[in-house]
Amino acid sequence: MLVNQLLTMKGRQVFTVTPDDALSSVAALLYTRKVGAFIVTDRIGRVVGIVSERDIIRAIATEGADALGKPVSHIMTRDVISAGAHETVESLLDRMTDRRIRHLPVMEGARLIGIVSIGDLVKARIAASEHEARTLKEYIAG
Repeated sequence: MLVNQLLTMKGRQVFTVTPDDALSSVAALLYTRKVGAFIVTDRIGRVVGIVSERDIIRAIATEGADALGKPVSHIMTRDVISAGAHETVESLLDRMTDRRIRHLPVMEGARLIGIVSIGDLVKARIAASEHEARTLKEYIAG
């Protein structure tokens, strides 16, 4: 399955924050939106980073509660690893496992077109395996 197909099924909505947003407000948004990461974009919509729940926990663990008053730019990952719409789910699973990351923005050139999580990819892979098993059983039985 291609990432583009996955995005068509799950949706292309991406929540973003700015580098100047306070970590406390980003933490609250992560909770209310029920997501694990936000893409950080500049004023003209370019991807400049990513910030996750883990990043915020790490900042609190190392700097204490004062970290929550700091801007996202203080902790965001600037070297964003991304995916292309025509890559396979399997290739992204490999990349995410190798890099130990949970979220990948999906880019078309410089334009952000979606985001996938490791959970999205695993769910798609399981669905494909179940479909394959069903098809093989039907073939053998019929």
